[in-house]
Amino acid sequence: MTLIGRTRARGVESLSLDSPHNRNALSAALVAELADALTDCGKDGDIRAVVLTHTGNTFSAGADLRDPPPPDALVGLLRQIVELPKPVVARVTGHVRAGGLGLLGACDIAAASSEATFAFTEVRIGVAPAVISLPLLPRTDPRALARHYLTGERFDVAEAVRIGLLTVAGDDVDAVLEPILDGLRRASPQALAETKQLLTARVLEAFDRDAADLTALSARLFASADAREGMTAFLERRDPPWVL
Repeated sequence: MTLIGRTRARGVESLSLDSPHNRNALSAALVAELADALTDCGKDGDIRAVVLTHTGNTFSAGADLRDPPPPDALVGLLRQIVELPKPVVARVTGHVRAGGLGLLGACDIAAASSEATFAFTEVRIGVAPAVISLPLLPRTDPRALARHYLTGERFDVAEAVRIGLLTVAGDDVDAVLEPILDGLRRASPQALAETKQLLTARVLEAFDRDAADLTALSARLFASADAREGMTAFLERRDPPWVL
């Protein structure tokens, strides 16, 4: 079963998360297939930019609790997006939760339609947004991120743009993206690659400095009693015992 759809139009390759049975959750298989597709895009001289999008009403529900990817695989995927020598543009028309927000943080440009919603839900199942912090902390407003990390509350596209999680939003995401993709098509591939390196230097410093510690933190928390209870409660659609 293919989990990543691929289409191309005028040098822009669209990679679509296509795992509707689990709301495009980041399973081990999906992460591996997306990494392979990105590798192909990086090597293809006919591709000017990559659009990362989705099928269904959810961009990604976060880590697949039944088949989670190894933490180092998710780190590798996020770093691959940041390091890809072509711009990666997120196109969102639905909900984004937890680990899915790490994908947005890793992309160079992120656009969403007005109905999209966002939430860092990790604290509600007993873990922390550890690995996804690698691209998010250098790129988003720290005070706003503190609120959303600590509460897990849902927020809208206006807030996502305000805090730097999104670049832009509008009622019609494709209309919003049209001038952006046109601009990328008009740019020299060499210039895009070099300019992206300038823009991602601080993000890659965070990976070099913190990836090992955050990977270890993620593994420790997911193995904890709180996480086992939180994930069980989530799958059983009930509140965990710590809810007051």
